[in-house]
Amino acid sequence: MSEQFIIAATGCPTGVAHTFMAAEAISQAAEARGIEIKVETHGQVGVENALTPADIERATGVIVAADKDVQAERFQGKPLVDVGVAVAIHEPDQLIDRVLAAAERGARAASSAEGAQGEDGGADAALDHDLLDVDSIETGGSGARRALRAIYKHLMNGVSYMLPFVVGGGVLLAVSFLWGIYSADPESSEYNSFAAALNEIGGVGLGLMVPILSAFIAESVSKRPGLVVGLVTGMIAMNNGTGFLGGIVTGFLSGYGMLGLSKLLSRMPSALNGLKAIFIFPVLGSLVFGLVTVLISAPMAGFSGFLEDFLTGFQGANPVILGLILGVMCAFDMGGPLNKAAYVTGVALLSDGNITFMAAVSAACIAPPLITAIACTLFPRGFEPAERRAGYVNYILGSTHITEGAIPFAARNPLVVIPILMVGSSIASILSLLWGAGSPAPHGGFLVLPIATHPFLWFGAILIGALVGGLLFGLYRTRAARRQALRAEATASDPVPSA
Repeated sequence: MSEQFIIAATGCPTGVAHTFMAAEAISQAAEARGIEIKVETHGQVGVENALTPADIERATGVIVAADKDVQAERFQGKPLVDVGVAVAIHEPDQLIDRVLAAAERGARAASSAEGAQGEDGGADAALDHDLLDVDSIETGGSGARRALRAIYKHLMNGVSYMLPFVVGGGVLLAVSFLWGIYSADPESSEYNSFAAALNEIGGVGLGLMVPILSAFIAESVSKRPGLVVGLVTGMIAMNNGTGFLGGIVTGFLSGYGMLGLSKLLSRMPSALNGLKAIFIFPVLGSLVFGLVTVLISAPMAGFSGFLEDFLTGFQGANPVILGLILGVMCAFDMGGPLNKAAYVTGVALLSDGNITFMAAVSAACIAPPLITAIACTLFPRGFEPAERRAGYVNYILGSTHITEGAIPFAARNPLVVIPILMVGSSIASILSLLWGAGSPAPHGGFLVLPIATHPFLWFGAILIGALVGGLLFGLYRTRAARRQALRAEATASDPVPSA
């Protein structure tokens, strides 16, 4: 058995593709060099192949390849390399070299979760910078790199826990509209008790999106005390109409606020630690940061209201201009304040009988996940196998009006992917308006085609927008993959300098 023993923890926001791609790449690289390794994965099903205290104690060094919280504080005192999950996929051999070098130098991981950045090295020069991964942003001082990595990880931890609620709630809500747009209204002739139950269940699932996002951003920052306060403040933000933005703000507010509160109370006798955890932290934290949330909710809700009023004023504008605005807003943050402002405006205008605006918003929201699915289908060489599997799932998510399915693809290289998604969404929205398509349902995707106006034209508008976006995205990823392969070949062919 090898005297060297490396342990690793991998995790990506969705916990579906990159988590296991990174684990496989690190494992294969270590095994090829005869190094014993154990990799713990943090996927959507939970932690698998968990590292034990004995594993951590015996380890020569630790690799953390994650864009979410993987409890790095466990590795205090061990040589540690902390990078984004994509680095492990593309540079597993270099990561192993770095952790072994850190072990040889006697480097040690920081003692706190916030400081457990370990040996982050310099900029990841070998990574294809065209991909604009978060790690390629780590080019400033080490403090700036660590701050960016920490913020990104905390945010993606919240997104990781939020996505199942969006998918489960969104699909059930969409299915409920199969019985009619008013099937959940007891006063309507369309009322169906089963559809009403689906509508209620789906609505609850989607309604938990903001508090769950807030809670697990806070949990990533300050662990269990942050989870409690983040959930409370997230619920307050949601009830005050702040939308997705409120979940992000309250998550970081609660997480870092509880870290500060913990430091303020650090001089209390250790005998009172149990009292702090079960009483002082939840009571004081909920009170203080709950009050802060109440105070800042009005400005955040006002910002969302401003966007809604702005869009309402455009309902009679030129279809090209309106469609462009809706496409950009819906694809820019996919579930964020801009997206939600467009969606809520569409819902509000339904009461005035304007069903074309809602159809245009839906088209713009449906297009992004379909763009990623089409790109994976038409340009499979530009994507890893696990990425393609995740992309194919987006056919279902997109068809049921769940825009968030495109978030993992956009999060990897947002400066390139988001503009492409905007183009596809704008085309779908513009064509929907030009062709007079209408949707009386605020949700449901293609499940509401039977009750839509000009359903085939609406479907065609979305398909054209998704195809254009899919071609652009697929060509970009294929080009990036080709350039990366050429760079790898050039590196492999370089002569090894003599000693």
